[in-house]
Amino acid sequence: MFGAKHQAPQVDLQRIPQHVAIIMDGNGRWAKKRFLPRIAGHKQGMENVKTITKAASRLGVKVLTLYAFSTENWRRPTGEVNYLMKLPVDFFDTFMPELIAENVRVEVMGELDALPAATRQAAANAMADTKQDTGMILNFALNYGARDELILAAQQMASEAVAGTLDPAQIDAAVVADHLMTRHLGALADPDLLIRTSGEERLSNFLLWQLAYSEMVFTPAYWPDFTPDMLSEAIAVYQQRDRRYGGLDAGTTPESK
Repeated sequence: MFGAKHQAPQVDLQRIPQHVAIIMDGNGRWAKKRFLPRIAGHKQGMENVKTITKAASRLGVKVLTLYAFSTENWRRPTGEVNYLMKLPVDFFDTFMPELIAENVRVEVMGELDALPAATRQAAANAMADTKQDTGMILNFALNYGARDELILAAQQMASEAVAGTLDPAQIDAAVVADHLMTRHLGALADPDLLIRTSGEERLSNFLLWQLAYSEMVFTPAYWPDFTPDMLSEAIAVYQQRDRRYGGLDAGTTPESK
């Protein structure tokens, strides 16, 4: 975990993580600290999505995946859920020109059929309006849960096996990955770096398969307070890590580890 008051160190622009995923946590606590309703925190959090999206794009990140709404979030009070469902509509209405100017392509993954019609339409319009953009992919996880994702993938593979189009003996990691909601990201499906704001240090049912070898950085800053400098600091922390994927560096003996 790094401190919110530290000055962001210089990052090596040649070693920027290709895929950064963020659990945007702490909107409600940000609002409570200011004696504001929780929805004020969500509104400010969505404004910060715009700031961090542009910062990530300009650093050279290729995919930015944001955990916007989980399958568990439906348990929140009805008024709060209704507001959260309206946020994507307002977000895309106001931010679309800037996304296009930044050459950012929007993707949305999750169980989208369960979303209100206006939310689904806003997501579909955003993807259609930016499909020609060739820069960073802004990938929203909306009504997403990793356990549901894995269950749906297993059901689909089982159906294909019954239909005779998939040999169970041929199921490997690549086949599983091709049945997950991140398949549209191809070789960039697995995040290099996961950031979680608000001081919590857990995955909360987010990208359980894809995060198997990701580096994780936690910050006490609430999401509305998370700045581009903090993003740079998290990337600098990532760049100091030694990613071995269960192996050893060349020339390193097991006894030295």
